[in-house]
Amino acid sequence: MLQLLWLIPALPFFSYAILAIFGKRISRNGVAALGVGSVGTSAILTILLGISFLTSPPANYAFSQTLWKWMDVAGFSPGITFYLDSLSLVFIFVITFVGFLIHLYSSEFMQGDEGYSRFFAYMNLFVGSMLTLVLADNLLLLYLGWEGVGLCSYLLIGFWYQEPENGYAARKAFIVTRVGDAAFAVGLFLLFQNLGTLDIQNMLQRADAQWIAGSTLPVAAALLLLGGAVGKSAQLPLQTWLPDAMAGPTPVSALIHAATMVTAGVYLIARTYVIFQLAPVAMLVVAIIGAATLLLAGFSAITQVDIKRVLAYSTISQIGYMMLALGVGAWAAGIFHFMIHAFFKALLFLGAGVVIITHHHEHNMFKMGGLRKQLPVTFWTFLIASGALAAIPIVTAGFYSKDAIIWYAWSAEGGSTLLWVAALVGAFLTAIYTFRMVFITFFGEEKMPKNGTVGFRLKLPLVVLAVLSVIGGFINLPHTFGKFTPLFNFLEHTLPAIKVVHESLSLEFWFELISAVTALLGLYLAYYFFFKRTQFAERFNNTAVGAAIHRFWFTGWGFDWIYDRLLVFPFVWLARINRRDFIDLFYDGVAWTTQLLHKGVGLTQTGRIRWYAMGIALGAVISIALGVFL
Repeated sequence: MLQLLWLIPALPFFSYAILAIFGKRISRNGVAALGVGSVGTSAILTILLGISFLTSPPANYAFSQTLWKWMDVAGFSPGITFYLDSLSLVFIFVITFVGFLIHLYSSEFMQGDEGYSRFFAYMNLFVGSMLTLVLADNLLLLYLGWEGVGLCSYLLIGFWYQEPENGYAARKAFIVTRVGDAAFAVGLFLLFQNLGTLDIQNMLQRADAQWIAGSTLPVAAALLLLGGAVGKSAQLPLQTWLPDAMAGPTPVSALIHAATMVTAGVYLIARTYVIFQLAPVAMLVVAIIGAATLLLAGFSAITQVDIKRVLAYSTISQIGYMMLALGVGAWAAGIFHFMIHAFFKALLFLGAGVVIITHHHEHNMFKMGGLRKQLPVTFWTFLIASGALAAIPIVTAGFYSKDAIIWYAWSAEGGSTLLWVAALVGAFLTAIYTFRMVFITFFGEEKMPKNGTVGFRLKLPLVVLAVLSVIGGFINLPHTFGKFTPLFNFLEHTLPAIKVVHESLSLEFWFELISAVTALLGLYLAYYFFFKRTQFAERFNNTAVGAAIHRFWFTGWGFDWIYDRLLVFPFVWLARINRRDFIDLFYDGVAWTTQLLHKGVGLTQTGRIRWYAMGIALGAVISIALGVFL
């Protein structure tokens, strides 16, 4: 069964090729069958392959499949080789299964769009690139998938390119992530120069054997890899592209935020964990960036009015939790939250999409209200996902995954009291902004009539993801409920075991209780200020201090303003004053000379045949003379 691994990424690529070449000639039903079916088949293969992997695990819990040698240059011979272990298996399951549900949803959501086949071609290329990224056995192939998802993000964010702001958002995402990609590329050169290979497993073994922990080389390599992760996963200071990425269709937002792109940075750090373990400074930086990002994004989410931008800042914050977990050495906890986050965040975006298309493509939550009666299935599934995001205790999967990170932020070897406080405050903010969104959108009076119906292909993914958002947490029960932790044990075949400094079941129980109370308190405050007594929040926002704070958080803490003045405006100014630089003048001169010669030759075109004959004869004489005398 494991020999079929290559088919999992190949099917989306094949579908992309067919749709890109023949898409306009295929009916919409055919496009949907090809686009959705290819990812669905990959999901089925992943599940079957996963069962085979679990029941009859290969040696060392890893399977490698080489398709062909990519290149062979001066002893450097990377292959098109896929590597399956517990880490990549979790990722390909999320990518294919959640990706399939998003594709199924898209088949109805995008039904009336003229770019229907183009949309599915881009989406399948996106899925194929992400699968290549997580299955690659060498960093060069991983980088190919990495750049592939970057390209697809540009194509999909700017899918409705007729609107200038959509094109701007796509370019912004592409350029900002280029910064991180450049750091990643330099990191690859550094690793190859010093370790002589980009094969991930060999590279990690050589790094562990040759490098001294805390020395310059591992720290530099880890920080360069972190630069790539920060760009792709929208973490400080490169988080500014993600809120604007909401310009793309809602299924694109769900795919980017839940199953692909923004989790690529988390995967990269987890996959190269040995490099980071050899660089304790870099590990600390990862934890600090994660903690700072989750707080910054949480405050910004509280002030947003666009339902999709609330979810965008939420994604930035939740990726911050994953980064925090990786930074303190809670590797399995970070991957566990990645999986659970994929379930509830995809559900939230898809639910928001239903709200948007059934209410005249309106994004402003304050123009909605009372939608729980108009859209009961969407409301209940959205409520379940919101509970998971806010980590409502016991009944939601998000409680188990986020609570594990909060606990390890204090108890793990790399944890500290400050990191624990940051994680706890972040959970409090998450509960507030999540249920602020719920109360404003689904409760209160109806402000807008419903337009259209919600079909089966829109509802089914919501229901499936809602079930997973509830039961997904039981895949890995916390220590309070016993030592049965199958997912953590499974991941620890690939990732290091979590080193706990403060291990105490009673202490962990009290920490979990604090986390639960914090989430419930945030829910209550959201209910009180944004449903029961909305005038208090409005009154505070109308004060000078409240308005300033609101504006500061609403604009993402002013990062765009800073980057515009430090980077964008100066670059544009230099480009304008240097528009006719010497290089341009040279090529302008070539063009001017060509035009002049063209006009000169054009003057000879008189239409008089005798002049033409004389010119031919004269040319022949000159040619013969040159041949004779030279």
